[in-house]
Amino acid sequence: MSDPNAENRVSLQVRVGDLKLRNPLIAASGTVGFGHELLRYITAEDLGGIVGKAVTLLPRAGNPPPRLAETPAGMLNAIGLQNPGLQVFLDRELPHMLTYDTAVIANVAGSTAEDYLTVCRALADSGLMAVELNLSCPNVDAGRLPFGTDPHVVEKLTRAAKAALGDIPLWVKLTPNVTDIAILAQAAEAGGADAVSAINTLRGMMIDIRTRRPVLRNNTGGLSGPAILPVALCMVQQIYQAIKIPVIGGGGIRTAEDVLAFMIAGASAVQIGTATLLNPTAIRRIRLELEEYMLENGLTDLNDLVGSLELWN
Repeated sequence: MSDPNAENRVSLQVRVGDLKLRNPLIAASGTVGFGHELLRYITAEDLGGIVGKAVTLLPRAGNPPPRLAETPAGMLNAIGLQNPGLQVFLDRELPHMLTYDTAVIANVAGSTAEDYLTVCRALADSGLMAVELNLSCPNVDAGRLPFGTDPHVVEKLTRAAKAALGDIPLWVKLTPNVTDIAILAQAAEAGGADAVSAINTLRGMMIDIRTRRPVLRNNTGGLSGPAILPVALCMVQQIYQAIKIPVIGGGGIRTAEDVLAFMIAGASAVQIGTATLLNPTAIRRIRLELEEYMLENGLTDLNDLVGSLELWN
């Protein structure tokens, strides 16, 4: 059982660069909307931060259904960045999000570089604690190849977005669907990113053997959930070794043990997504488990765990 007085005796505070978070648990983009529903089940004090669903310049209806499918130890999604667009976000969603007593981060997506930059400029004086660039989007100016697969594009777009945002910290969310994710992390760092988030979903497919068609109408989707945790841990460790800016880890986290593994691998904080779809109180449970772990192991500062992994020779 959790100690009801644990919060009075341990601090879960972590640092992501200059940004201080109440704890390392950030609700991941695309899994909690803009927070309204999640905060019916937990309080803002359970969260280190919340990343809203991706915002694009114009409204998007997303992909046609079916666009979600359960998989062994995970799920596939091809939502297609459904969102109300920048203006509605600024007028309706962001003012409400800024009332949350936690770090509020916007996730930005686009079809062209100028789309990203227009949204970033609009967010420059918004009161956000950070902005996260979603670079898994297809670049219509480059044959629909995702922005995040070309290190030159990553560096250039990161530099331009950083300039557009002014003083707001910029996080760059990296796709794992590349040969060497560390090279992309280095490109983001060279472009001036304040942190990188890793990993986004892995591309996957499920097939209906009766219809002989993909289960998803989009044919492929992003795989998330426990199945991708070992891949995510490996990539976070590789990124941590390759760059000096902070890493926000994520991929399949369900327990405090998973969180601690990511921090030991090099993550300063983590993002939790699919677990909240299964149980909207998952982040509160994980927070309580972290408090228990710190009390039982005499830890006073979670930041001391970051990058403490000892590899075998």
